[in-house]
Amino acid sequence: MSATERPAAAQARTVMVIGGSSEIALAILEELAPRADRIVALLGRDSPALAGAEERLGARGVATHRINLDAREIDSHRAAIDRAGELLGPVDLVILAVGRLGERGAFPEDIPAAVEVLEVNTAGAGSLLLQSARLMRRQGHGTIVVLSSVAAQRARAGNAVYCASKAGLDSLAEGVGDALLPHGVSVLIVRPGFVRTRMTEGLPPPPMACEPRTVGRATVRGLERGSKDVWAPGRLRWLMLVIRLLPRPVMRRLPL
Repeated sequence: MSATERPAAAQARTVMVIGGSSEIALAILEELAPRADRIVALLGRDSPALAGAEERLGARGVATHRINLDAREIDSHRAAIDRAGELLGPVDLVILAVGRLGERGAFPEDIPAAVEVLEVNTAGAGSLLLQSARLMRRQGHGTIVVLSSVAAQRARAGNAVYCASKAGLDSLAEGVGDALLPHGVSVLIVRPGFVRTRMTEGLPPPPMACEPRTVGRATVRGLERGSKDVWAPGRLRWLMLVIRLLPRPVMRRLPL
């Protein structure tokens, strides 16, 4: 398939969603230009949320396949990604939306649960990114959207484990994206701030909190422009640029 024949990412016909019950991933799908022939593979744990995602997409006339996947079961990742590839055929777009928030604070009471956040957000999501990259590199085209976070840009005591876990994935996505460019595959890193979802339910929303639809729209604009990263809301890009330059003594005093 030549570069001119490849479907634009925002017009993708076949989409693999890893973390298929993610509200942000579904918002991205709903913001994509409508296609009557779109096929979506939803990879995730068998749960009511995943069934709800199938129902939500089915109401829009989107054909779906469900594949059971646990981000912590790394040995199963290759088979799950390959199965999705078999069901979809050439994959135009992968949305990697695996993540866990975990307990806030620098010293979590439940250390095993904190380690599980690292296992899911860094090791598990990283494995799934690498397996997706292997598939896309082999077919020679496509786009991978990686849901990272503004938390990846600067560690803070208020949520040290989550920041570290997302920093690992974000860094890997940048490196993989650079390595895939010569093979016709692009990587778009999405860095949202606080998003009102099931994962953040019950937490006090900070300034610039947004809805999944905001992230969906920003992502699709990034796909249309061929961007390498997007922020949601967009002004977070400039705020985080300032925060990344702050000396650590100043950073420690901020209520973050």
